[in-house]
Amino acid sequence: MRDTRVMVVDDSAAMRALFSGILENAKGVSVCGVASSAAEAREMIAELKPDVLTLDVEMPVMTGMEFLEEIMEKRPMPVIMLSSIAQAGSGTAAKALELGAVHCFPKPLRTTPEEFDATVAKLGDIVIKAAKGELSPADAGADSDDEVSNYEPDGSPVVMACGEAGIEPLKQVIAAYPVNCPPTTIVVDADRVSVDPVLAELQSSAKCAVAEATDGALLEPGKVYLAFDKASHVIVEAGSPPRLRLAARDPVAGLRPCADLLFGSIARARIAVHAGLLSGAGADGAKGLQILMQTGAKVFLEDPADGAPRDRINAVHALGVGAADMPVGDLAAWLLNGTAKSGEAKAA
Repeated sequence: MRDTRVMVVDDSAAMRALFSGILENAKGVSVCGVASSAAEAREMIAELKPDVLTLDVEMPVMTGMEFLEEIMEKRPMPVIMLSSIAQAGSGTAAKALELGAVHCFPKPLRTTPEEFDATVAKLGDIVIKAAKGELSPADAGADSDDEVSNYEPDGSPVVMACGEAGIEPLKQVIAAYPVNCPPTTIVVDADRVSVDPVLAELQSSAKCAVAEATDGALLEPGKVYLAFDKASHVIVEAGSPPRLRLAARDPVAGLRPCADLLFGSIARARIAVHAGLLSGAGADGAKGLQILMQTGAKVFLEDPADGAPRDRINAVHALGVGAADMPVGDLAAWLLNGTAKSGEAKAA
């Protein structure tokens, strides 16, 4: 019996290599091709005629969801969505299944040999079942539940900053968070009229608790705070656990709350964090990220979609900060990976 032939479609070279390696190690499965975009995949599918396609949700130009819809209309075939934001029970997973995907599989949070072997066995079995038409909607996303349920936070915080253009990316990150997510604070440089509806949406849809930043709020697992009140800066005070403090100081570089001030307070407190910048105009957060990196923090930059403001990202690059460039579809997995308990999962 010939192997089940699968094509891997993902805009991240690292993810293409990871999943190709996983699938090549799976018994009864062979990778017939890899593609970095919908346009490239479209031509290769016609030529190679794979039995199964694995497809990333977040891709530039044409998203995975848009390409999935096209495939089901023009050339129906078994498609498995691979993404950190298509968690079981999420709106993304439900939409993917509605459009015709046969399964939603999470990008791995761990890369130990044991976890790799487990992922090989799971994904290989799913690909073979998909080719045979043996998957049911009840099966879809079950592995995502298993992966998230295995996450144990070490308590270290995550801090981010963004402009209005970063609101959609931050929604995707929070949507992929489990109920016991790392304590997360996000400075949002946008008017309340833009952020309030987003906060309300996240409070009703996210698995974790999402709230507006308040004075004295404890940075504990399972809690996400959005700081956007233009009357106060937000800083972090050391403690077990650390806590947020609101400060009615003058604006810094015309901004309040100021990401540079938040990042600087964490650096002074010597708190181990994962920190980064999402899309947005202006350079707020770049200098603070540079200071944090000097304290040993793990820092990242969103690799924004075409057309999104790159001001913050360019400002960091100008300072020579060696931050990890992270597609938003991979960011939640990277953060969970880096904040997992007992060093079981290390950031990529």
